[in-house]
Amino acid sequence: MKHCWYALHCLAGQEQKVRDSIQRRLKTDEMEPYIREVLVPMEKVVEVRGGKKTVTNRKLHPGYVYIEMILLDEGKRPLEKPWYFIKDIQGVIGFVGGDRPMEVTEEEIATIKVQVSDSEDSEKPKVSFDVGETVKINDGPFLNFSGMIEEVEPEKGKLKVTVDIFGRKTPVELEYWQVEKS
Repeated sequence: MKHCWYALHCLAGQEQKVRDSIQRRLKTDEMEPYIREVLVPMEKVVEVRGGKKTVTNRKLHPGYVYIEMILLDEGKRPLEKPWYFIKDIQGVIGFVGGDRPMEVTEEEIATIKVQVSDSEDSEKPKVSFDVGETVKINDGPFLNFSGMIEEVEPEKGKLKVTVDIFGRKTPVELEYWQVEKS
């Protein structure tokens, strides 16, 4: 029997509670040999609230928790102890795949972990912007001006916006959090 990754379907907004509950009960229910890791993939997002830049965490896959565990025997039948341990966790609806849980491949988990680690290094905007879109500036010297997006640099989190100042089109470089869609 080997550890495999599975996706748990959870009640929306309960992912962190499910993860914490599993980790808290591991020792008391003697589940450490079965469960290796529990993952709720999150990314950092930047938004502006009340004129201030705030960084929050957003779930990459709302309603799902990933768990690396021994669940099936050699005959691909669920083992009772880990099966009912997970089923008894408050907030868990069940395994993705129902009575025949589907394994999540190592490649899929690796991709998810890369997304999570990439978000640690850079802050992603809560909203995305497109060239030609009109935005309102809500911070800096051009506060309350509106302009059109000319260029988007997602890796830097910056926009080039053309603003009409005294009848002249002026290009301004702004960060994502300094504008909002109008």
